[in-house]
Amino acid sequence: MKIDILTLFPNMFEGFLTESIIKRAINTKKVEINIIDFRKFSHLKHHQVDDTPYGGGAGMVLMCEPVVEAIESVKTEDSLVILTTPQGEKYTEKTALELKKYKHLIIVCGHYEGYDERIREFADLELSIGDFVLTGGEIPAMAITDSVVRLLDGVITEESYKEDSFSNYLLDFPTYTKPASFRELSVPEVLLSGDHQKIKEYRLNEQIKRTQLRRPDLWEAYNANKKSEK
Repeated sequence: MKIDILTLFPNMFEGFLTESIIKRAINTKKVEINIIDFRKFSHLKHHQVDDTPYGGGAGMVLMCEPVVEAIESVKTEDSLVILTTPQGEKYTEKTALELKKYKHLIIVCGHYEGYDERIREFADLELSIGDFVLTGGEIPAMAITDSVVRLLDGVITEESYKEDSFSNYLLDFPTYTKPASFRELSVPEVLLSGDHQKIKEYRLNEQIKRTQLRRPDLWEAYNANKKSEK
């Protein structure tokens, strides 16, 4: 897979690309990630990429020309162009699983008061990572990239992500490691029993309890999915 991230702040991605699983995925050629500064596509003297909104109002708006030309400089017939914006559809694990099927993702990082509306005509998808506003789209772009790259074949084991939170509409079960007892807090006996069937049942029950308590919306989706399977 190839991922091109279009941003005003390329330096924000230095640590992201040179640490942990993302770094390993790049080194083993599971993914190619390019950071593109769309300020370089400005035709103005000082590489300006924003201007005041028509009709008045606070803040500055990203201009069409540099953003669209940056998109077109890397776009191919295999590309999916994504805008990061609070107005986009909510990003989920299901979305990540869909995105991993594409050969090429182009992620445009929003900034300031948003995009000139006409830029949306050049995008295929708009995504939001939650109902809150950030200073820019760089963090959402990292979150989307990280969640997709980890799903690519050979980046992590399939077993690891198939048991993650949200993979079956349930939050993940609690996990423990050594020591078995820490300050009078002990690992549940069933996990030390070696009985794999009982461990499986325990983990599912814990997933259900945790989801019911913390995410009733996911619990509803879990039940709806069970009904549709029947």
